[in-house]
Amino acid sequence: MIGYVTLGTNDLPRATAFYDALLAPLGIKRIMDFGTGYAWGSAMDKPALGIMQPFNKQPATAGNGTMVAIALDTKAKVDEAYQRALALGGTDEGPAGPRGEGFYAGYFRDLDGNKLNFFCMTGA
Repeated sequence: MIGYVTLGTNDLPRATAFYDALLAPLGIKRIMDFGTGYAWGSAMDKPALGIMQPFNKQPATAGNGTMVAIALDTKAKVDEAYQRALALGGTDEGPAGPRGEGFYAGYFRDLDGNKLNFFCMTGA
């Protein structure tokens, strides 16, 4: 159902380097250049994540209660991606681990304060 989501940044070169390094090991690459931002995805017909300077030229702010969840297929990939986010300067919002029955996730904030997580469904 979701085609793409966008997050704001106040430092596009810094955000671009963060997401290139974070997502490339997962096979997710830049698929679009908007001039004021980029989108990453696995293919043009799959959901994408955009990082952009706000269109209205106002400062980007992280939404309270807003979060982007990136689906992976194993707990090991969640662990690795979550640790990579922290190593790249992201901040911890909840370490990778089980969150209820059949759900495994690691939560972090990017360099602009946007909240994301990597997760996988582990079964019952």
